Amino acid sequence: MTSPSFRPRRSVLYMPGGNARALEKAKTLAVDAVILDLEDSVAPDAKAEARATACAAVTAGGYGGREVVLRVNGLDTPWGKADMAAAVAARPDAILVPKVSSASDVAHAASLAHGIPLWVMIETPLSILNARDIAAAAQSSTMVCFVLGTNDLVKDTRMRTGKERLALLPALSQAVLAARAFGLDCIDGVYNDFRDEAGFAAECEQGVLLGMDGKTLIHPAQVEACNRIFSPSDAEIAAARKVIAAFALPENGSKGVITVDGRMVERLHLAMAERTDAIARAMTA
Repeated sequence: MTSPSFRPRRSVLYMPGGNARALEKAKTLAVDAVILDLEDSVAPDAKAEARATACAAVTAGGYGGREVVLRVNGLDTPWGKADMAAAVAARPDAILVPKVSSASDVAHAASLAHGIPLWVMIETPLSILNARDIAAAAQSSTMVCFVLGTNDLVKDTRMRTGKERLALLPALSQAVLAARAFGLDCIDGVYNDFRDEAGFAAECEQGVLLGMDGKTLIHPAQVEACNRIFSPSDAEIAAARKVIAAFALPENGSKGVITVDGRMVERLHLAMAERTDAIARAMTA
């Protein structure tokens, strides 16, 4: 089994938790993770039914190597605690908690999750300002991942982002920095116009440059491009394996710096190479 630290999370597809047909279709898609959503995609009067449908799908399984994540409603809503209790009983791979704005929100969610890994939504102005403290809560909880809620950030800040998301870039970078400081993955927000293939690809490329591990998706049509753009290239994989092989030579076992193809390579580059190699292997497993 792949180490969780190296689990690919390139493509993370939202599916409405109350739509049994969509949840079944997710089993056939080439996504790394699927989020069964009980929050934004479910009307208030359908929350209980959607909870039952999504949890039954989690319990039934059949998603193969895909990571199955259940997004609950906010813990301060009328549905949040019941969602958490049902999620704990169903045992998804992770529970995604929305509207997390402080470390105490993480602690509260962890107290209800009974050891199930947590993903948290970073989607409020306060969550960006508190990103470091939220990420630090990973040291005393099962939190493993940030998920950017860019639509909510835009709404709450009144930003006008444009095609290059210029106004959002400081917030996105802050989230990545906080996540990396405490060993968390960081997943970029959605691209709303799933018919705009060029715009979507450009935003994926931007996510890679920012250091995101992958992107949340709203439509199966976005999966192929997302996987391709967030995957290490053949050249990157070959270079990584060359670094690993060089450090594995007996004469280099105690060295901190060596030369590979005329380039100085340090052990920090070895760590990067090992991650690239592990992700590449996981993608073909």
